[in-house]
Amino acid sequence: MKKVNKDREIFKSGFVSIIGRPNVGKSTLLNLILGEKISITTKKPQTTRNRITGIKNLPSAQIVFWDTPGIHKARDILNKMMVKTALSTISEVDVIFFMIDADKRSGQGDNFILSLLEAVKIPVILVINKIDLVQKGMLLPLIETMSKKYPFKEIVPLSSKTGEGLDRLMSIVVESINEGPRYFPDDIVTDMPERFIVSEIIREKILQRLHEEVPYLTAVEIEKFDEPQDRNVIIIHALIIVERDSQKGIIVGKGGKMIKTIGTLARKDMESLLGTKVYLELFVKVKSGWSRSAQSLRDLGLDEQ
Repeated sequence: MKKVNKDREIFKSGFVSIIGRPNVGKSTLLNLILGEKISITTKKPQTTRNRITGIKNLPSAQIVFWDTPGIHKARDILNKMMVKTALSTISEVDVIFFMIDADKRSGQGDNFILSLLEAVKIPVILVINKIDLVQKGMLLPLIETMSKKYPFKEIVPLSSKTGEGLDRLMSIVVESINEGPRYFPDDIVTDMPERFIVSEIIREKILQRLHEEVPYLTAVEIEKFDEPQDRNVIIIHALIIVERDSQKGIIVGKGGKMIKTIGTLARKDMESLLGTKVYLELFVKVKSGWSRSAQSLRDLGLDEQ
């Protein structure tokens, strides 16, 4: 019989999918776990369109998190693509975080997601987010209700804003994953390309500054991302794509004021992320029906992964 070395240090690794309805705080949680902002966050639902990879390196484990678009009843092709992206992760991970909102009643949206999880044999952790917004006495009835709906591995009340509950959640994840290799170098927090991250920063500023339907019918394409060797600056040219001339006018703003504000806010975040000065130029292009065209979505990298 082969002798097991009990003193051997065990290294664990695994993948975790963060799923839930729109606007429950999935991206905020990922940023909290990583200690860095790699996933854009706004108060608007359906902010996340792609699967965002975040890598948490611990002394004895590496955990790869996937932030996913909110699962909702999708009608148009763009939203159907987003939901498909989220659902595609369920069978590819070792642990699932199912996030719900502590200050909103669990309803049909959560029940729909739970129905999709019925056939899943992967451990599911219920993360009750935004506990800082409710009285503690309101949590017990919610926990009791949800525990009757699904055999969760654990139920973790948490605040993505204050960090309360995070240590317990991370301990449960480490316990739930198996011994495995380090999939990524230990000095990176994401494998998302820089071009993608800066395009998301621009889209975040559009979502934060504009309202109604305009932000949802907007995409960002990076046309130029250059790092001249003789200059300590990154030159970025980005194309903001909209569906109608009226939307272009709103984004540009009176005398170009709005697009200048979006560019200034985005550039500051880019410089913080990239650690160097950024020269950013924004352009707006009308592309009628882009959000309803499968080919346009693929061209913009928005097709299901």
